[in-house]
Amino acid sequence: MSKPALGRGLGALLGGVPVQAKPMPAATAASAPPDSDTVVDHRERVQHLALDRIRPCPFQPRKEFAAEALRELADSIKEQGIIQPLIVRESGSYFELIAGERRWRAAQLLGLKEIPVLVRAADDRSVLELALIENLQRENLNPLEEAQGYSELIEQFHLRQEDVASKVGKSRTVVANALRLLKLPAEVQAYLRDGRLSVGHAKVILGLPGVLEQRLAAERIIKKNLNVRQTEELVTDWQNQKQHRTNAAATAAPISRDANVANLENRLRERLGTKVQLRYRQGKGSLEIRFFSDDELERILQIMGVNAD
Repeated sequence: MSKPALGRGLGALLGGVPVQAKPMPAATAASAPPDSDTVVDHRERVQHLALDRIRPCPFQPRKEFAAEALRELADSIKEQGIIQPLIVRESGSYFELIAGERRWRAAQLLGLKEIPVLVRAADDRSVLELALIENLQRENLNPLEEAQGYSELIEQFHLRQEDVASKVGKSRTVVANALRLLKLPAEVQAYLRDGRLSVGHAKVILGLPGVLEQRLAAERIIKKNLNVRQTEELVTDWQNQKQHRTNAAATAAPISRDANVANLENRLRERLGTKVQLRYRQGKGSLEIRFFSDDELERILQIMGVNAD
C-alpha cells in the first residue's frame, strides 16, 4: 500500500520527488538512523555547519530520547559518519532543525565540531506540520507524545480527526483513542510515559469516571502487576461495588421523616446516649442503635433492662 501523502507543501519542503538511490552496503545501511528516511534531493549542495550553531526544533513532538539508543547511533556515526544530512532552516544567527534531531544529539555525544546539513526555507507552519507528521508516521513516539502530536495538529491547523488520520496514515479510531489518553490525570500519564502502564491499561482506566478512582486503579495495577484482562476485571468489580453502594444507600434512606418520627428518634437518642436511626412507614420499619465498644453495648443493654449474661 502506498504511503499517504504528507501535508500540503511538505513535498516542496522535503525536496519534491525523491531521487532513486542505490542500495547501501550492509555496514552503511546499519549506520543509517531510524529518522534518516527524510526525502532529500541530492542535487542540493550539502554544507557543513558548526554543531553549536544548530538549535533543536521547538515543534518537535518527541520529548524523550532514549540514552541507550542515542549511544548506539553515536557508535554507528563514529564508524560510518553521518550518512544522511540534517535539514535545517536559518533562524537569526543560528540554524533550526527541521529533521534529524537524533543525529544532532548523537553528534553532541561524540563531540563533533561540524555536521552535514541542507539549508531550506520554511515557515513555522510547514516546520510544525513536518515535525509532527514525520514522527507520527514513523511510530517512534511514546503514546503520550503521539497523542500530543495529534492534538497539536488539530489545534494548530484546525483539522478534524479524520484529516489527521489521513495525514499520518492511521484510522480515525486510532487517533480518537490516542487523544483520550490526554484526559488521564497527570500521575497516570506519567506512568504511561515511563512504560509502567500500557495503552491497554490506560484505555481500561478511562472507563472509571473519577480522577481519584483512575489514580487508585493505576497504582493497584502497578503494585499487583496486573495485565489488561485483570485490569478489566478490577474496573468491572469496582463499578459493580459502586452501583451496589448506591443502591444500598437509596434503600437505606429514611422512608418517613415526619415530625412524630423525628421527635421519637431524638428521644431515643437522648435516652440511650448514642446514635439512633428510626425508619417507619405504615406501621412497619426498623430501629438502628449504634455502639462503638463492648462497654457501650453493656451500658445500652442496662438502660433497656436487658441482662447480658
